[in-house]
Amino acid sequence: KFMSFDGSGKKHFFLIGPMGAGKTTLGKHLAKALNICFFDVDNEVVKTAGADIQWIFDVEGESGFRTRESKLLEKISQNQSPALIATGGGVILSEKNCEIMKTTGTVIYLYVSESCLFERLKRDKKRPLLQTSDRKDTISKIFKIRDPLYKQLADITYMSNGLLIKRSVSDLIKKIEEFAQLKNIAPHVQA
Repeated sequence: KFMSFDGSGKKHFFLIGPMGAGKTTLGKHLAKALNICFFDVDNEVVKTAGADIQWIFDVEGESGFRTRESKLLEKISQNQSPALIATGGGVILSEKNCEIMKTTGTVIYLYVSESCLFERLKRDKKRPLLQTSDRKDTISKIFKIRDPLYKQLADITYMSNGLLIKRSVSDLIKKIEEFAQLKNIAPHVQA
């Protein structure tokens, strides 16, 4: 089935939230259930750069990575086919990115508590922002800055608390349908 919003001009679904919230994992399954394309902005950055995120951070800094991220978000959002787009945790730090997401799609915040984030990320070796001596403090600082931004941007907030994927997908589809009804936008299903 394919779900879209008639007359709204919004065709995409954007998953936002902190690193470790499950945007990529849940996003793949949700996109499949909605029968739409799936894009992971971080993976697209890696593909186009031909290098991993750590290398980009090392050579170009966080600002270089953010520039690449913004260009890809804009490119993907111009796609004519509806898509579910998993974003990087810092995508909301750019007003332009927020505007792109708000005008082209429905924004879903996968909320995870600070303590749950720490548990999920305490052994992570891949995320450049977490390669610090005090990981718990770093996660706390990032959470305090970004959580209000996620909440402000989100059309839908979903507690990503480790439920089974199938249950989470089902819950999210219900939330999307409820949001569409609230906004008086008729979701439709096509075979």
